[in-house]
Amino acid sequence: MNKIKNSPGIILTISVIVSFITAFMGSSTNVAVPAIGKEFSASAVLLSWIATSYVLTSVIFLIPAGKLSDIYGRVRFFKYGLLIFTAGSILSALSASTLMLIAFRAFMGLGSALIFINSTSIIVSAYPPDKRGRVLGITISAVYTGLSTGPFLGGIITQNIGWRYIFYISFIFCLIVTSMTYFFMTRDWIIEEGNKFNYKSASLFSLAIASVMLGFTFLPGIPGIVLLISGMILFWLYKKHSESASNPVLNLDIFRHNRSFTFSNIAALINYSATFAISFLLSLYFQHIKSMTPQEAGTLLVTQPVFMALFSPLAGRASDKIEPRYVSSAGMLLITICLAFLCFISPETSVIYILVNLAILGLGFALFSSPNSNAIMGAVEKKHYGLASTVLSLMRMAGQMSSMAIVIVIFSVLIGGKEIVPANHEGLITSIRIAFTLFSALCLFGVSASLSRGNMYGSK
Repeated sequence: MNKIKNSPGIILTISVIVSFITAFMGSSTNVAVPAIGKEFSASAVLLSWIATSYVLTSVIFLIPAGKLSDIYGRVRFFKYGLLIFTAGSILSALSASTLMLIAFRAFMGLGSALIFINSTSIIVSAYPPDKRGRVLGITISAVYTGLSTGPFLGGIITQNIGWRYIFYISFIFCLIVTSMTYFFMTRDWIIEEGNKFNYKSASLFSLAIASVMLGFTFLPGIPGIVLLISGMILFWLYKKHSESASNPVLNLDIFRHNRSFTFSNIAALINYSATFAISFLLSLYFQHIKSMTPQEAGTLLVTQPVFMALFSPLAGRASDKIEPRYVSSAGMLLITICLAFLCFISPETSVIYILVNLAILGLGFALFSSPNSNAIMGAVEKKHYGLASTVLSLMRMAGQMSSMAIVIVIFSVLIGGKEIVPANHEGLITSIRIAFTLFSALCLFGVSASLSRGNMYGSK
């Protein structure tokens, strides 16, 4: 039994299970959104906040949580994250209103922040560099497996026993994996033992992130503009403070003179900004425009993540031998093309047309994600793995938040505070088209950023 504890194999197993559960929750909840809206009579904008609140709190707490993990232990805060995520699951299941569900989803987002910022760095620390691409590919494949089973099982659960049981089932599995983690993962990695946590630095950074992210969601109104300006000022204050402060929560020096690291993270930010809301939008499209059941919609949405899960390990291995910028840039180009085709979606669009695009999107995601993660972690020295993992998680979550913010702005302008009913289906389909058009243009810019990163090997 002692040989199993803290072994790379058990660490990878726990990471795979956690990656699956967190991804499953996100994708299955998207399928349940129309049912939640019907039960609580929620508007389109309020429904968007079910996903947005989760991502927002993750973004706000990622960097401070990453620094705390480096000072007090990555495994310790990984465990804390699991406890919070588990509690958030049962509280979400017991929600009595949309606002309560949004609040508990935000609580789950805090737990996910602690999980995300530590899982990659723990895995990378446990395995040698020549196996890094393979194990990252396995964990990303677990994420995509969760994403693929989420819509299918979430649709079945929502249609037959109710959306709340998605959270009940998550609670049970979270209890199991949390118990495994506390029993089998007793070793910890403390990179900055003895350092003090800089509360001023953490406050400035978190307030800046919160202001910018919330500002996007309130555009084009005056509050949105005020929040964005405030966020920019706070970022400037953080930059000035970090230049002279000891132990800032995010050392900006990691971006200087490291082209591969900087542009790989920019590519990740753009990719998630252009893609995260796809399943949310298509879930609404299938159930409202095509009048499908949650189970039918979930079955169709499986297509994209299944292809992601199938090809991610292969893409990870490829990036161990081929420059990641070529593999990941090819993936982002495929995503751009598919998003461009989805710009023409209409009530008469063939389901086959959408499925083909989802399949190619899945392949594009696989080619981009694990090679890009490999490039980011391979661009820094081992002592910076924790920081690199934190920055990658920040780019991913900030991109996801930006993606939902774009949807919220479009919904606010075209649908407003109304429920999604047949009378405003035209506004919904127009919103979806505009979103895919913006995402396609954004992703095209991301191809350029991905190609600009330079070579990974020997670039440290």
